[in-house]
Amino acid sequence: MFGTAIIVFREILEASIIIGILAAATRNIPGSRRWLAAGLLAGLVGSGVVAASTDAIGSLASGIGQEIFNAIVLGIAVLMLAWHNIWMSSHGAALAANARRVGGAIRDGNREGSVLLVIVGLAVLREGSETVLFLYGIAASGDGGQSSMILGGMVGMLLGIAVGYTIYAGLLRVPMRWFFAATGVLVLLLAAGMASQAAHFLIQADLLPSLAAPLWDTSAALPENGLPGMLLHSLIGYDSHPAGMQLVFYVTALVVIASGMKWAKRAHQPTPSTPSSAPSTGAV
Repeated sequence: MFGTAIIVFREILEASIIIGILAAATRNIPGSRRWLAAGLLAGLVGSGVVAASTDAIGSLASGIGQEIFNAIVLGIAVLMLAWHNIWMSSHGAALAANARRVGGAIRDGNREGSVLLVIVGLAVLREGSETVLFLYGIAASGDGGQSSMILGGMVGMLLGIAVGYTIYAGLLRVPMRWFFAATGVLVLLLAAGMASQAAHFLIQADLLPSLAAPLWDTSAALPENGLPGMLLHSLIGYDSHPAGMQLVFYVTALVVIASGMKWAKRAHQPTPSTPSSAPSTGAV
């Protein structure tokens, strides 16, 4: 039961943190809740399909199908999070200035809504399918009965949702003038962490060199199976013993997305009107 609760808690926590941060960051975008709910539903359906196709996925690419699948899902999620952050960088000021009533000029938030659906759907798809695979492994090993697995899964799910909601509620208390900066940093770190995890799976599949493995080992001081380690892993992609290629992916994602955010913000800043140098003509 305890092992099941830990596994489900870890996977639900990662998905709920992503959903919580995005829900807080897009709280003033029209229809964002519908897009989030649609993404959640799509992810649940997709994870069910993946779970039903476990044997086929595992046999792909000479036994590395699951690693490749995870890397592809994470790569798409990084691109979607990057687009989300760049979009918010150009529209955040307008949303903050008109927090109570978002005007028609921000109605292109429908485009942002579709991105929300993809991000949430992929997050739930990945975490849900991994949860099923892990639980399948526990059941196959005969560790505990079905009732204890169900109870442990329920406990883990409720704890994961509770922690994710706590983060969401905390973000809502951030003053509006700091809100978009705070959520932007969190989404940026989420994307960089996912890029690092994608590199980890590609290294496991022998499709990328590790460069150095590990660069360091902090598992004794901050293990990933403890609550602080789980939170840091979900929020910023913490790895207690990362490979060099993971650090390359992490830093590259940080630099590229941060540069895109800076460019988008600068490109959408209103340019001050300059007085005309032409002499005014009077009536003759």
